[in-house]
Parts: sequence; C-alpha cells; structure tokens
Amino acid sequence: MPTKVIINPGLITINDGSSFLVTASDGSINSNLPQGFFVRDTRLISYYEISLNLHPLVLLASSNISHHSALYQFTNPQFPTIKRNLPPGCLLISIRRDIVEGMHEDIDITNYHHEPVEFQLMLALRSDFADIFDVKSKQILTRGVTNTTWQDSVLKTDYRNGDFVRGVMTEAVCSSSQVHYANGRLMFDVVIASGKSWHTCINFTAIANGDILKPQTTCSVDHNTKAGKIRDEFLTHATKLKSSNTEIQEFYQQALIDLAAMRIQLEDNGQQFWMPAAGIPWFMAVFGRDSIITSLQSIAVYHEFASGTLLKLAQLQAKDLDDWHDAQPGKMLHELRHDELTKIHQLPYNPYYGTVDSTILWIVTLAEAYSWNADLSMLNECRTSLEKALNWIDKYGDFDGDGFVEYLTHSTHGLRNQAWKDSGDAIVYPNGKLVEPPIALCEVQGYVYEAWQKAAVIYEVWGEQEQAKKFRQKAEALYQRFNEQFWMESEGFYCLGLDNHKQQIQSIASNAGQLLFSGIVPQERAKKLVERLFQADLWCGWGVRTLSSKNRGYNPISYQRGSVWPHDNSMIAAGLKRYGYHQEVNRIAEGIFAAASYFQSGRMPELFAGIERQDNNFPVPYPDANIPQAWAAGSILFLIRSILGLEANAPQHKLKVQPHLPEYLSDLELKNLAVGDVKVSLHFWREGEQTQWEVTHTDGELYVYQQ
Repeated sequence: MPTKVIINPGLITINDGSSFLVTASDGSINSNLPQGFFVRDTRLISYYEISLNLHPLVLLASSNISHHSALYQFTNPQFPTIKRNLPPGCLLISIRRDIVEGMHEDIDITNYHHEPVEFQLMLALRSDFADIFDVKSKQILTRGVTNTTWQDSVLKTDYRNGDFVRGVMTEAVCSSSQVHYANGRLMFDVVIASGKSWHTCINFTAIANGDILKPQTTCSVDHNTKAGKIRDEFLTHATKLKSSNTEIQEFYQQALIDLAAMRIQLEDNGQQFWMPAAGIPWFMAVFGRDSIITSLQSIAVYHEFASGTLLKLAQLQAKDLDDWHDAQPGKMLHELRHDELTKIHQLPYNPYYGTVDSTILWIVTLAEAYSWNADLSMLNECRTSLEKALNWIDKYGDFDGDGFVEYLTHSTHGLRNQAWKDSGDAIVYPNGKLVEPPIALCEVQGYVYEAWQKAAVIYEVWGEQEQAKKFRQKAEALYQRFNEQFWMESEGFYCLGLDNHKQQIQSIASNAGQLLFSGIVPQERAKKLVERLFQADLWCGWGVRTLSSKNRGYNPISYQRGSVWPHDNSMIAAGLKRYGYHQEVNRIAEGIFAAASYFQSGRMPELFAGIERQDNNFPVPYPDANIPQAWAAGSILFLIRSILGLEANAPQHKLKVQPHLPEYLSDLELKNLAVGDVKVSLHFWREGEQTQWEVTHTDGELYVYQQ
C-alpha cells in the first residue's frame, strides 16, 4: 500500500455549488489565513473558535463526510468549573457542518463523567467580508462599512460598499439552552447530567445583495440539496466502470464524485445551466477554458455535461471591444466573478475575457458534443455564436495578420499570459528569461487547425459544402505555415511559440505534446516528437513535465515551469492515441494512475511537482493546489477513453473502439455508455498481448466496430 500524500494538510474543505467552507482540522477559522465561509466570492465568516469556559477543545478526529459535510470530534481538556475542576476526557463533543447554500452546524455534547457538569459553551466569530482575491493573497483590506445587531436571538452582520451588499445571520435553533450574545461571542449555559447529552444547531444564513441563502435545519439528519440532487443525477446517468483492478476503478469513481460536486448552477432568461467550476476552493466560478476542457475530457462519460457549458458560454460571448475586460466581439470568457473588487471596478472579472484559447476550444467541443449527442437543436442554437467565434479567430485572434493567433492583454489588470499556462512567469526562453507578449504559442495554432477542421464538419451537417471547403482550405494553409515556422529540426521538436519579434521561443515544453491532440503534426515528424517527450528532461516518471529540466528557468515545484499537470498529460495521451502510439498512451496513464495511488482517496490534485519518480519517493504536491480540480478529475476519465480508443458518430449510430489494455489493467467493463439516445455496455479484456472486446448490451441501434 503506497504512502498516502495529503494535499493541503491540516485543512478541511466542503462545498455546495459555489458556497464553500475552509477550516483548520480542528474546525477553527483563522482570519489571517486563507480560511473561512465563502459565498459568491466573499468571506462571510473570517474567524471562528469554540471553547468551554474559554478553554479550547481537544481534537480527536475530523474529516469530510461528503463534498458538502464535515464532522469534527473533540473531547475536553481539564478546566475549572464553578464547583470543581473537570478532568480531561469526560466529554465527547461532536460538531457537524453542512453547506447547503448557507451553512448549518450541529453541536452535540455527551457527558461521560460520573457527575453532572456545568460550563459555558462559547462560539467566538467575526466577519470581515473580505474579497476572495484578497483572502487568497493574504492582503485583507476593508473598503465598506460593517454593522452588527443582536435582536430576537439572531446575530446579524451586514456589509455595504455602495450597492455591493453582503451579510450573514447567525441563529441558534433546536437548542437545549438559551443563547446569549456579548463581546463577539455566542454563549450557552450548559448543564448536562451524567450519561446525558446536550444539543444545539446553528444556522448561518448568507445574504448576497437581494438573495437570502438559507441552510437546511437538519439536526444531523442526512439531507440533499439542489446541487446534491444534480450530483446524484449525474452519478446515476454517467458511464460506469468496473475492473478487477479495483484501484483504478476507485480512481474513476472518485473522479465522477469530484466532477459532480463541482457543477454550479447558472440562470439566464428562465433557463438553467449546470456547468463545471474549475476547482475547490479558489475557483468555484465560471471558467471558460477549464469548463470546456473538462467537458471534452468527460464527454464519453456524460456528454450532457458539455451542453450546459457550450450554451452558457455562448450566452456570455463578448459583443463589443472592451480593453478593461480584454473583450472582443465573438470571444469566449475566461472567468466570471461576483466579488467586491469586481463590483467596484478594481478587477475586470464580470466577466473577464483574457484567454486566447477558450473561443477556439469552444468550437472543437461543439463539434465533439454533436458527435456524441447528435443534438441538432443544440448545434443550431449555437450557430450564431459559432460564426462569431470563427470571425474572432481571423479578426482579433490573429490581430497582426501574420497567420498565427497570439495574445496580448489590453487591460491594466489583465493576465500577462493567456493560454492554459497563464501564470506570469510560465513562458520562458531556454535561458530562463521571460518572453514578452505578444506570444503565438504552438498548441494554440494546433487548436485553430482542429477548430477549422471541426467547423468544416459542422457546416457539412448544415449542408453548406462551400463553407466546409473554405475551412478545410484554411486548415491546410495553417498546417503548411505552422510546420515551416515552428519546427526545430535540431531538436526533433516544435518550439514553444513565436515571440514578439516572430522568432522561435526554442524552449522544450509540454505544449508541443498537445499538438498531437489537434492533428497538426505530420506523421513523419510525430515519431521524433514522441521520442522527445519521453526523454528524461521532460518525462519524470509520473508524467510529462511542463518544462524541460534543462531549461534555466526549470523548477519542479513551481506552478508551470517543471511541474506535472494531469490534464495536460491526458490531452497529450489523447494525441498519442490519435497517432497510433498505444503503448505510450498506456505509459502516461500508468504514471498518472501511480501518482493517484499516493494521493488521499485517489483524488488527483491540480498539479504536483515534476521531481523524478524513484522507488523510494512519492509525488510531491504543489502548495495550495486546488483539490478537487475539474480537469484533474477529468484526466482520469480521458485517460480511460484514450486507452480504449472510443470515438462516437452518434448521428450515424456508430461507435469506434481501438482498445489496447496495458498489463496493469487486464480487464475493464463500461456500462451505460451513451451514444446519442443509445446506451451500450462493453467488455474489454487481455488475451496475451492482445485486447479483446465484446458488446454485452445495447438499448437501441448502434454499430460498434474496431478499425
């Protein structure tokens, strides 16, 4: 059994939709740390501590129960009471918290002392209403006015900055004792006979402008929320996996649970959309690129996942030129927030469009979704948005007319780098020096190539052959142009991109691996590219590093200059499958699965260090990595799909399989795989070095074949 590596040790995180709670393992909240109860990008509770006669509790154990519930178990230290000292270990204190839009807390205390006990239970709490970006950066600044009232046993704290309003109402219910409030504390005078118990519930109701987000009063009874019901619907209808390799089966199931928990609800003109947020805790918001890539990764598992993402992003598509928001007509958003800094126009996230690839990948995902769901109405509804997105590529993506799409922020608070490697120091020359934008990254050109190919397919569905021909010609011209200017013959590899002088950025990075995903690599160059990916400076044993260890800017514990990102590796693996490199697909999958075996619950973090894999070490987590992270969870699903080579053509009722099971995964069964309105179950197994397969069940007409 591998050593279990805990991401962000000492923290417990739970959520319901975009409401979430981050506490220390003892349930406390420290306002000086990135902890608290957050609703709509604002911290409503910034400090929380429970004590008995001002003495802190002694933690026994704590853990998540589910994605929206946590349980903390305590006993008492020795402390003085009015009659005498209470010995340690006489009380069992259980605290359960549930995030249900607002937050509900159950406190139960059982007295195992041979005498009655009498003490004061105190809950110290404060609200700073800090902006989520301030909390994350640990630079808290109060900009508005806070007011607290205690009336009818309800503690209400309001915050206002202009028309930005947040608040929290704290109320004890179902309590065995009357509650009082003074000096920043809720206080209960507790008397418990020997062998008896005491109970109270605390409801924390969130206020966000005109919305009142009430928790459910549960008194420790299991319950379900709107987000929970959507989660359960997802888990019921998603493709099931069964294997004698129970570890990989568990990784797959955990990935489904994590993706289900990260779906957030959006409403517009009476329509409701559920789409994946990027990650917990700091990215429980609408993200263009993350939601699109997650939809691509999971499309064979639950292709309805993509529909909400595609339609909602289409509604949020930029209409005007707006430098503050880095917006141009036809562009898909990067991020949508509801925080104070955005509301008062100090940040541009309402929404912000500083992403070079969301628009392009939206087109790819639209075509891929149609190939799995055969939903012509979805395709037709997105037609105008598709045309605008295609126009954005030509007019604004390639803003200098050199035939390549590049990025450059126009916002004073915009992102310096605007592809998936979007940290400010991610893009470097071989000597480690930062590259100045505008930058035309290699994988972005691959995305454009694939988007034009997919657009051609969509126009053929609409019977518009001339349009289809036009986009195939554009793709072919880009193919030639790209391979002339981005290939480095001496390295047998593609350069990272072109800099602001249109010179090659000759760094060796994982970006080039994603070119296989788009199909822009000639077959004769693919072999060299693949061999280079698995040389020791890029391949660390757990996966492909984001940057070569030979680069002067390499740092294995940095964010994007040498770390390993599961989603990046899953896209590289999908590209390897496209080019027929089945063993290399399995090699990447083995590395990622091996890393997952060390992480708690087999849950993939956002990223981990690119430190070389050895017999006596384990994958090292990146500090503050989001976990769960949507596209990290999605990587598990995408790797399984790549191993099996699943490709759907739902409009023609076809499913292609190209399975090559590795030794570590000798059998696998998929149930409830949806292709259009048909459900199919498939069984795969190894016989010697060969993989066999059979259809075990179909609910509808579907031709399954192997090429």
